[in-house]
Amino acid sequence: MSMDKSLKKGGGLARARNVLNRAERLALLQEDERWKPEQGVFNLPKTKYRRLAPGQSGPTRPGAGS
Repeated sequence: MSMDKSLKKGGGLARARNVLNRAERLALLQEDERWKPEQGVFNLPKTKYRRLAPGQSGPTRPGAGS
C-alpha cells in the first residue's frame, strides 16, 4: 500500500517565510545598530525581511561589503 502524498514529509519550508523569530529580529536589529541588549526584548521596532530568489542581488547596505 502506498502512502498518501499529504502524509509525506516535504523538504521543510518550500516557500519564503514572511516573519522572523525573535532571535533573528534581534540579530538583524543589532547589525543595523537599532537595538542594544540593555533595551530588553519588548517593544522591538519592526523589521523588513524579504528573501530573494537564487541569483538575485538585493539592495546594498552602505558600508557593508568591499
